[in-house]
Amino acid sequence: MAPSPAGRGYVDPTFPDPNGPHDARLIIYGYVPALSLCIIASILFFCATAVHSYRTIRHRCWFFLPVVLAGIMETVGYIFRALSSQKDPYSIIYFVIQYFFIVVAPVFLSASIYVCLSKLIRAASMQGGDAGSKLKRFLRPKGILWVFITSDVVCTIMQIAGAALIGVKESNSESPTTANNILLAGLAVQSFTFLIFLLLLITFKQSLNRDQRFGWRWNQPFFAIVGIASLLVFIRTLFRLAETSQGVFGFLSTHEVFFGCLEFMPVVVAVSLLAIWHPGRWLNQTSKANRVRNEEDALPADTAEK
Repeated sequence: MAPSPAGRGYVDPTFPDPNGPHDARLIIYGYVPALSLCIIASILFFCATAVHSYRTIRHRCWFFLPVVLAGIMETVGYIFRALSSQKDPYSIIYFVIQYFFIVVAPVFLSASIYVCLSKLIRAASMQGGDAGSKLKRFLRPKGILWVFITSDVVCTIMQIAGAALIGVKESNSESPTTANNILLAGLAVQSFTFLIFLLLLITFKQSLNRDQRFGWRWNQPFFAIVGIASLLVFIRTLFRLAETSQGVFGFLSTHEVFFGCLEFMPVVVAVSLLAIWHPGRWLNQTSKANRVRNEEDALPADTAEK
């Protein structure tokens, strides 16, 4: 790793700066992205997206379309990261585009996870369980969507604006501290909001366990997958928060192994798990079970009337 002219940052001695109109004076990544990671990520996200597309259409699970969009964005993001790796690692355009797609994609994944919880709460309430009824009084399913999705959108806009400003500041040889603080604020609020969501998810699960009348044993695998996927997204968000808190060209941001293990891995595992245990299958089973139960409960009353 060679120091930049300003004494900070990274300039690859084997990949001289082409000094183009959209090139920074140094490599903003802090390293030249590994082509192997870009290829693996593009292939895995493409495959997961194909599976999600098929299952979403098959089960008519339209609320999970954001995950399909997330997979597409991840694929595109890693393609542009590959362009940075092989064509021009100094390019601000490549950096901002790959950052935009890779950072925004998990927001769509989170949005579908929020919908899963809202549907689980609604299904619990329809089945007559205390768990769903109590939590539904505390926070309505639609409230979950509006509160958490709105928070994610605002925080993501702040992150993108911060990242873009960092690129501009670095290209102009100016301090990126203010831009990094904007990025950090967005990540901090997003981390806190997602922690609240995890607490709601845990509270709902504990309520289910305490409700003796609630027979959801057959639905436990999907609930576990939603929990695991949520935790993985939270881990990825915490990594971004820790990375940004170190400032531009901190230890975490300048070592790609952390990006691979704590950005790429959590998201691709979460998307893959939800592709295997797709909510279209499990939530459809829940809806059918509720309809059958309601029909059985209504049968004695109908018979008595006759």
